[in-house]
Amino acid sequence: MRNSILKLASISIAISAIAMSAPAFAQEAAEEAAGPVTLTGGVALASDYRFRGVSLSGKDFAVQPYLTVKHESGLYVGAWGSNLSENDGDDVEVDLYAGFSGGEAVTYDIGATYYLYPGVSSFNYVEVTGKLGSTIGPASVGLQLSYVPSQDNTGNNDNIYFGTNASIAVPNSPISIVGSVGMEDGAFTAGKEKLDWSLGLNTAVSGFTLGVSYVDTNRRTIFAPKDSSAGVVFTVSYGF
Repeated sequence: MRNSILKLASISIAISAIAMSAPAFAQEAAEEAAGPVTLTGGVALASDYRFRGVSLSGKDFAVQPYLTVKHESGLYVGAWGSNLSENDGDDVEVDLYAGFSGGEAVTYDIGATYYLYPGVSSFNYVEVTGKLGSTIGPASVGLQLSYVPSQDNTGNNDNIYFGTNASIAVPNSPISIVGSVGMEDGAFTAGKEKLDWSLGLNTAVSGFTLGVSYVDTNRRTIFAPKDSSAGVVFTVSYGF
């Protein structure tokens, strides 16, 4: 116990000891109750579901719940979902993921995601991802490398995505400046290199996280010209 107790009298010693021990016991009890497994989850409401710069919700609102179970060893499994605009808006996306994460000064996360599209099962595919993160002064920075091996649902072609992201806390405020840049090439870009980027602000208000970002990509196709045009995305999320 780091607190010192003034030895003015035996009664004051006893009272101080009890008062100062209570928080420590409460913390120990909470840690013991938490156990080796933690459960986190939440839901986000986005004005547009953007995946690597491209809108997958037809620039309409998307509801995106998630749930993750993590063991103290670093192993985790979880699921994330969203509504889509494909096939007249009747489809949803469900991402099932698992991996291993850890680290302190430099964090790491190695995992795989199975992208499921119940309405269009021929789109399902698996992607493996490695991430590194660190804190430099007021900024948190990260690197991501994702790889989709050749599989039937990708036309027997592979795909690679490299991304960077950063978050910088604005001094003396609850606001953070967030940004990202990514490059993709392979099955999902018809062999043509695609870039995406975003810049925005996040803030926490009464347990909710509010965000606004400008999102763009150089991908232009005759099949979905509106889905790849620049836009401003608003998000409201709540997690536990």
